Amino acid sequence: MRILHVADRLTDRGGACTWMLGVIAGLVEAGHNARLVVGAVDGNVSAPCPVDVRPGLEARTGAWINLDSLVRSFGPEVIHVHNVVNPAVLEWAAGRPNALLTIQDHRSFCPARGKWTLGGEECRLAMGRETCAPCFEDEAYFREVLALTERRLAAVRAMEAVTVLSRYMREELVRVGVPTKRIRVIPPFVHDLDRAAAPDGPPCVLFVGRLVAAKGVLEAVEAWRRSGVELPLVVAGTGPLREELLSQARASSGPPIEVLGWVSRQRLSSLYRRARALVLPSRWQEPFGIIGIEAFSFGVPVAAWESGGVREWHPGIGLVPWGDVEALARAIAEAVNRRIVLPPSFPRDETIGRLLTLYRRLCHSEPPP
Repeated sequence: MRILHVADRLTDRGGACTWMLGVIAGLVEAGHNARLVVGAVDGNVSAPCPVDVRPGLEARTGAWINLDSLVRSFGPEVIHVHNVVNPAVLEWAAGRPNALLTIQDHRSFCPARGKWTLGGEECRLAMGRETCAPCFEDEAYFREVLALTERRLAAVRAMEAVTVLSRYMREELVRVGVPTKRIRVIPPFVHDLDRAAAPDGPPCVLFVGRLVAAKGVLEAVEAWRRSGVELPLVVAGTGPLREELLSQARASSGPPIEVLGWVSRQRLSSLYRRARALVLPSRWQEPFGIIGIEAFSFGVPVAAWESGGVREWHPGIGLVPWGDVEALARAIAEAVNRRIVLPPSFPRDETIGRLLTLYRRLCHSEPPP
């Protein structure tokens, strides 16, 4: 089968691209012919298939991109769109009966902060002008972003098939009018980590992710401090809160805070080997939380807030109410004293098989049941 994968960018940062590359690798190993087209290539990362670059695919606003020539030359039986938010590209895909879209974040149904409000509360309301306006302080900017999000959503509603990583994401899409019968929940699997890696330092508590408010990195630091655990906190990631974390690290009088920046998958494997607990206090409603199942695959317990899709893979011990820093601190203190042994919850072959079943339906223009 020939599958054209369309993505905003090829990057070594973030779970969305890691998931996509895992899918492509699985398809190629199964003997299928894959090709990837992206808007940009960031970092030192390669794909397991030929790659084309079409600048503009990575745009957040509507930018028309000519993909028809690539479609004619490659002749894909299926077009799989990943993590694209350019509404012009989504509209192009929605007009094709053999295309499906994987949605890995909130940008087609939430114009603001990822389903948590400006006031710091969890949002369970459907997008709308009156619902979303309180999350913005600039009226003109609100109108612009809302219109853009509504345009994306209209294209999603017109797609023949949509896949998401969690039931939580399916519920959010159904809430804004995407037909239930067109949505498939296909969870991710762990990809490109080395379970034979050696730890690259002494035991630690680990945070992995973008250093932004949505990921709760400052709450992770506070919970680690309150936990009383005499292990360093290692932070793997970068973002606008990096300087604040470095400042806290310099002022720390207890166990150190190590701020590493982005790390390679090999280095991340060594960090998992080092970790005694992973802390995952996502303030935005986590679409899935791939980093959690990665940690589990190394026997590392996860202290997490009940955010979005996290409860769908977390076994419960160490999962605490969303927003509760004190409960998170207790979960960290308990987690560092245990290891876990869990079977893989989402085997790669099962995921690839489910995708291929959906691809075949699209190839024959069969509507999903």
